[in-house]
Amino acid sequence: MRTPRIHRVTTLDLPVRPAPWPFAVARRSDIDAHFAREQLAKPIWNGRVLLARNPVCTEGRFGAEYFETDFASFLAWRDWGFPDSDIFNGFGMGALRSADGAFLLGEMAQHTSNGGRIYFPAGTPDLDDIKDGAVDIAGSVARETLEETGLAEADYTASAHWDCVISGATIAMIRILHVDMPGEALRARIEANLARQRQPELSAIHLVRGTGDLSAAMPRFVTAFMEREFS
Repeated sequence: MRTPRIHRVTTLDLPVRPAPWPFAVARRSDIDAHFAREQLAKPIWNGRVLLARNPVCTEGRFGAEYFETDFASFLAWRDWGFPDSDIFNGFGMGALRSADGAFLLGEMAQHTSNGGRIYFPAGTPDLDDIKDGAVDIAGSVARETLEETGLAEADYTASAHWDCVISGATIAMIRILHVDMPGEALRARIEANLARQRQPELSAIHLVRGTGDLSAAMPRFVTAFMEREFS
């Protein structure tokens, strides 16, 4: 597997434009059958999501064109090894970092489509993330962070830049969220929030203080980002 590439930018230019997805049309019956099988195992639903094409990284800017599709098509494309190489999943991640330098990551609960994976608050963009005709990644990160951890924007200071980590068919736009609280205390706060939820998305909170704490359950774009931060 190729080493992920990381581009640091301050501007995201991500317009949403109606566009057909030939893969989703040509494989419709197979996609629907795959999704029906997945629904038997997990409580997932076929909502609308946003995928992207034509990524461009220039000095200080990352741009791409987003289009709307259904979650079933996205799931099949992902599970079948990304057969349409012109498309990528581009999403924001909030890299929570405590006052003593630890990163905090969540382990996805087994009832989710990414059960067991460990990463920062994130989610594939959906229609709620569209603002003025473009994908609002900053807004998406704030929403996902609140939903997964209970931390609101007033609880952290967001970095001015984004690290766009390109790893195969994935581009993670990662922004560090600085929290003025020691790592253990921050973990306890998030765990208390999870305990109040009937069916939380996260099953555990992990502290990463150095490369020795990295895990195979963490996606490569996440570990590549932290490796650079700790170097």
